[in-house]
Formats: sequence, C-alpha cells, structure tokens
Amino acid sequence: MPRSQFPPPSPPAHTTALPAWLPLLLGFLTAIGPLSTDMYLPSFPAIEAGFGAPKGSAEMTLAAWFLGLAVGQMVQGTLADRYGRRRPLLVGLGVFILGSAGCALAPDIQTLAFCRFVAAFGGSASTVLPRAVVRDIAEGYAAARLMSRLMLVMGAAPILAPSLGGLMLQFGGWRQIFWFGVAYAVISSTLVWRMLPETLPPERRLRLGPTDLLLRYLHILREKVFLTHAALGCAAMFLLFTYVGGSPGVFVGMFGLQPGAFAILFGVNAACFILASQLNPPLLLRFGPVQVVRWTSYVMLAATLVLAAAAFSGQATLSMILVPVAIASASTALILPNSAVGALTRHSTQAGTASALLGTLQFSIAGCSGILLGWLADGSARPMAMLMVGSAVAAVVAERYRPRS
Repeated sequence: MPRSQFPPPSPPAHTTALPAWLPLLLGFLTAIGPLSTDMYLPSFPAIEAGFGAPKGSAEMTLAAWFLGLAVGQMVQGTLADRYGRRRPLLVGLGVFILGSAGCALAPDIQTLAFCRFVAAFGGSASTVLPRAVVRDIAEGYAAARLMSRLMLVMGAAPILAPSLGGLMLQFGGWRQIFWFGVAYAVISSTLVWRMLPETLPPERRLRLGPTDLLLRYLHILREKVFLTHAALGCAAMFLLFTYVGGSPGVFVGMFGLQPGAFAILFGVNAACFILASQLNPPLLLRFGPVQVVRWTSYVMLAATLVLAAAAFSGQATLSMILVPVAIASASTALILPNSAVGALTRHSTQAGTASALLGTLQFSIAGCSGILLGWLADGSARPMAMLMVGSAVAAVVAERYRPRS
C-alpha cells in the first residue's frame, strides 16, 4: 500500500543531526504543563481548609491556570518567532518560577489564583516552544516520530503527578507541591541554558507590529490545512479533558471507587495512552498519516458510541464504562501528534506563532468541557459520554475535510 503523505511542507532552513537526548529534553520541558495541572488536584480540600475558603473555591485556581495557558501561548509564540526559541523559553521559565513561588507563599485563595495565572502565563512557553523546535528541525514522518516521544512524556506525567502530589500533601502540606514546581523549573532552565541549541536562525525571525501580527493570525486561520488539523487536535483535546474532568464523578461518585483504586485506574488509562503514542511511528511507516488519523478517528467514534450506549442503558458495569473510555482516550495519543505536525507543516517561517495559535485554540475549547460537565451533571456517566461522542463526531468531520495533498 503506498503511503499517504503529509501536506507538502515548507523546507526547513537548515538541517542538523538530531542528538539522542533532545527528545528527552523537549519532553522534560513539555511535562511542566501536565505536572502543574495534575499534581495539586488532590490538594483542593486541603487548600480550601487552609484558607477557610468555601467548598469548590479551589477550582477557581484551576480556571486561572487554564486562562493563563491560553493567553500566554499567544504571547510566547510571537516572542519565539521574533527572538528565537531559547530566550523566550528561559524568560517564560523564570516567570513560571516566580508564579509558583508566589503560589507556595500565597496568604489567601485570591492570591493563589492570581499566582497560578502568572505561573501558567510563563509556563505556557514550555507548551508552545518544544513544538516549534520540532518544526524547526524536522518534518513529515521525522516530526511525527519526535512529537510522539513528547506524547510519551505527556502520558507518563498524569500517572506520576497525582501520586506524587498526594505524597507531598501527606508529608509536607500542599505548599510543597508548588515548591516542587519551582525546583523542576530551575532544573529545566539550567538544561535549556546549557544544552538546548537555538533552532531559529536570525535571518528567519519575524518582527511584526500588532496589526501585522493580527493579520498573520488571520492568515493562519484561513489556511485550510492548519484549520482542519487544528480542529482535529481541538476535538481530541476536548475528549481528553472531558475524560479527566468527568472521571472522578463517574468512577468515584457513581461506582464508589476509593481514591487509591481510582489512582490505579487513572494510571492504567494513562498507560494505554503511552502505548498508543508509541505505536504511532510504526503505524505511520506502514500506512501513512492520513490513514492512521482516519481510522483512529473512526475507532474513537465507535468507542464513544459504545460508552454512550452503556451510560444510557442504566445498567452499566464498571468495565462497560472503563473499556470504551480507555480506547477513546488512547486514540487521542495518535491524533494529537499527527494533527500538530499537520497544522504546522506549512508554517516553517512562523512555527512559533502557528504553534501558539494551535495551543490557544486547543486549551480554550477543551477548557469548556469542565463548564459543560458542570451544567449537565446528573450523577451518572451520561454527561461525560455525550460530550465524548460529540468530540469524536467533530474529529471525524474534521478528518473528512482535511486536504489530501
């Protein structure tokens, strides 16, 4: 079978040998986002009790975090295309360090929320810039293979983060979680300073005013290859956020799992995500990206339909919910890296801007899943199932409209 190709890419400005440690470094940086999101989730009750805040108010800090990520990515991408990758990344990590230290020292819930926004604004550089570096140094299959390695780290982080956060909460209190974030970012900054090469040479950098920048964003949004691949990524990210946000209510609230059992279940699903992400390179070699994404989107849709049937039957067992959820969430590990490569493939000269726009769209749209879950909540698995079906349908539609050449 002939391999389908990614859309014709713009050639990279230079070719360099890929150091074996570079994917590990980029993955280490990318993990800042998942770790900072998931590590402190078990501490919500302790945070509210420590501040004497109303129940549920700690979720305000999570909303501030996602808002900071959405806003920060737009800024970070622009800076990266103007000043290169290294300097904005180092500055962003510095802002993350200050914001995380502010979280650790916060005297009230409002200050904590503000500092979470600041930390997210700086930490968004670790989300945008590794993708831009991948686009600078690789394209096509090589870029998808490298992006899959980043997915490996993103999948491993949710396995470790809740357990690590719970351990710190037990022995040191919730503030230690944010001091851990400070230490992690200091190590990341040192690694970037000492090891990460600059992948965007001065002659390829862009200096744009506000009007030109807005026009560039509009130009990227009008480009069909970017738009359809971004829609794919948004649908997959929305499904993943729906699972993360809805699973505690389903597995703990509905099925009565204890926190330890839920952590194991969460880890099993994350392991499925990791396995799927590592199947991506050999599948790409065998079938090509078009076929991989097409059939993965169909599998995701089928899994969510099975999930919805079980949820609406009123007689669902734990396995009837768990298995389709695991298949659907693992499918996103194949769609996310390939959709990111496809979205950036025509934008080598503005990879930072395109990556920032992609990340902002994904986090903004996926972040709405929590609001919708809250509105639809009825103590069953039906709201989660409906939203996951909707995101799978959106992925299939976006895949069908992708340009084939």
